[in-house]
Order: sequence, then C-alpha cells, then structure tokens
Amino acid sequence: MNSMPFDPEQMLAAPAIVFPGQSAGHAAAFRNAWDLLSRRAPREALELIEPALEADPDNHGLRGLQAWAFLMRAQLGPAEKVLRGLVEDDPSDVWSRHALGRALERQSRYDDALPHLRLAAVMSGDVEHELDVLRVERLAGKV
Repeated sequence: MNSMPFDPEQMLAAPAIVFPGQSAGHAAAFRNAWDLLSRRAPREALELIEPALEADPDNHGLRGLQAWAFLMRAQLGPAEKVLRGLVEDDPSDVWSRHALGRALERQSRYDDALPHLRLAAVMSGDVEHELDVLRVERLAGKV
C-alpha cells in the first residue's frame, strides 16, 4: 500500500477541450451553450454565444450554435443570415445547408429551400433529409 499522502497541487491538469472551429477561450461557452440548447433553452444559450462571437466572429462552431438557437426561437431571418454565411464559408457543411433549407421552408419560401434541402439529402444520404425534400416539393406544388 502506498503511504505517500495525496497532494492535489501535484495532480496533472488536463488541457481544455477545444472543438473544431473553437479557440480555447470559447470552449466553455460552446459546451455550455450546447448543453442549454439540448435542454431547449435558446435564450440562455444566446446570452453565452453572443459575447463569445463578439470576440471571435468567424468561429464556425459558435455561429452554428447561434443559428440553432435562432431556429429554436423561430427567429428565422437571423437564422437564415447566419446559416447563409456558414454555407458560404463551407459548402460541404450538411447541417448548415439542411438547416438553411428548413429555415427557408418555415418562411414558406419553398423554391428557395429546395436546392439546399436536395443537396443536403444527397450529401448525407439521410432518409429524414429525403423526406424533407418530398414534403417541400409537395408544398411547392412540384409533385
């Protein structure tokens, strides 16, 4: 048995978790905002996201969370603006492209939504995305 006393000052500290698109300073804001959004608290999440985005406006991860919060609050104009920027920055981002299509659909802009939804469905192969395309095609009178 080890008789050495426990000294907490000698413990090794693990480095902060940094998500893709994050700087270490915003990792806590990202994690906490993600947790709040998963608990359906978009207003509180935006209170964390917005100051972090002021310090790092190009942070892709925080911008995605901001768009998610706007969608949850049915703030479709701001959500569309953020999502268009995300898609412009990374055209292969399936989540952003699909979310942009859904934001446009929720504004009854079906013809604008379809190209984004179709591309997201092809890129992901997700059956739910394909169902979204079919629903919007019907709403647009294309089927």
